[in-house]
Amino acid sequence: MAASKSRWWALGALAFGTLAIGLDTTVLSVALPTLARDLHASTGDLQWFNTAYLLVLAAALLPAGMLGDRFGRKKMLLAALVVFGGASAACAYATSTGTLIAARAVLGLGAAVIMPLSVAMLTVLFDAAERPRALTVWVTASALGIPLGPLVGGWLLDHYWWGSVFLINVPMVVLALIAVALWVPETYGDRDRRFDVPGMLLSAAGLVAFTYGIIEAGSRGWGDARSLGTIAGGLLALAVFGWWQRRSSAPLVDLALFRSRSFTWGSILATLASFGLLGLLFALPQFLQVVGGNDALGSGLRLLPVIGGLLVGARVADRVVVRTGSKMVIATGLALIAGGLFAGTATDPSTGYGYTAIWISLIGLGLGFTLPPAMDAALGALSPERSGVGSAVIQALRQVGGAIGVAIMGTVLSSGYRGQLDVTGLPASAADAVRDSAPAGVVVAGRLHDPSLLASVQHAFTHGMDLSLLTAGLVAVAGVILTLFFLPARAQRNEAAPEPPVAPLAAAESVA
Repeated sequence: MAASKSRWWALGALAFGTLAIGLDTTVLSVALPTLARDLHASTGDLQWFNTAYLLVLAAALLPAGMLGDRFGRKKMLLAALVVFGGASAACAYATSTGTLIAARAVLGLGAAVIMPLSVAMLTVLFDAAERPRALTVWVTASALGIPLGPLVGGWLLDHYWWGSVFLINVPMVVLALIAVALWVPETYGDRDRRFDVPGMLLSAAGLVAFTYGIIEAGSRGWGDARSLGTIAGGLLALAVFGWWQRRSSAPLVDLALFRSRSFTWGSILATLASFGLLGLLFALPQFLQVVGGNDALGSGLRLLPVIGGLLVGARVADRVVVRTGSKMVIATGLALIAGGLFAGTATDPSTGYGYTAIWISLIGLGLGFTLPPAMDAALGALSPERSGVGSAVIQALRQVGGAIGVAIMGTVLSSGYRGQLDVTGLPASAADAVRDSAPAGVVVAGRLHDPSLLASVQHAFTHGMDLSLLTAGLVAVAGVILTLFFLPARAQRNEAAPEPPVAPLAAAESVA
């Protein structure tokens, strides 16, 4: 009984670290205007505050999983939490844009270790019956940071200096450190495995180049030669990485993992669900502020139905999967996501929040049906010895998929917004500012006391958002089709591992 309780305490410790990462993902967005003023940050600096974090995260995910398997996941988690907490404090007290960009890069390094190893620990601590519930807690902790970021960040910026939005991570990290030290057992993968240095370099170069190219294409346009060249270079590096993994005697990623349909399609479907979530979260907070007139705090509150839907959906899915298997549950979840996104395309500037709450709750419900079962299908195919690197592969796919999602959604939204704007009669500088972004358009309309311009900005933004939601909805529909054709009816357990499965609790206790 004590051992059973300690597993759930350990899960709580891992959830604390994940929540800190989720908070950090969104809290920066509400601080950008303040950072631009207080640090004299240019638009390029503001972009790099986020890009530096994402690129280091992408580069370090796969090596982090392997290092955790070899040197001990608990040791690596503790070290990563210290790095994450220290980098958060460095962000809070940064006195220049260069210092903040460097601190954000170190923050990405800490997150790159925490994300895959916290998931890997779930594979070891919980058996097939308990893991879906544990994954629900983990996914919810990660998702909860999305609305909490604007909520907490908005309140802190109203009462304290901008550094407080980063400093809030420190007490959470301290709690996570204490909890991990007390309740998380030490576990290992293959401790005799040699370092695959070429694999590390190739994977890092490929993921960084591909992610950076996608980010640049989202802001420069998909016809930009430099962005397309960077994407092509990243894909080439990843192709060489795959070739090397087949030849290496000690590969960074065992490609036999992808022989498992559960692992491959569970990972892909979790990525597609994340694409839909990010498509929503890229557009909706701006809609709530530009059209609804809400501040960051009010926008965060209005995003809470997504989390409520996720919690309800995950709880129902946990019970239904036992009877029907994961295929139909995940297909239903993706269909709910698609339905919610398509319903969102009927939104216009006059739409009340009640209708918005309904369709974003539907998306949250679909996420609860999709994310925990899809990740469980992928993780269930891993042996404890492979859980570190396997979890890193899942997170890397989701990270790259998220970058692609934001870039595509941003391009579709911007194109739709600019195509519907009416800037007739405006001075050239004002017209350029309005075209640049909808929030800037609202500011210009306020300064000029021009209600017709404000109406044009709000109508154009809503049109662009509807197009982006339609795009994300079509991706979700593709996910339904892929689920029905390729995902096994029931997740296959440890099918990719040649060694016999180790009882999760026994493995944890034997090395504790």
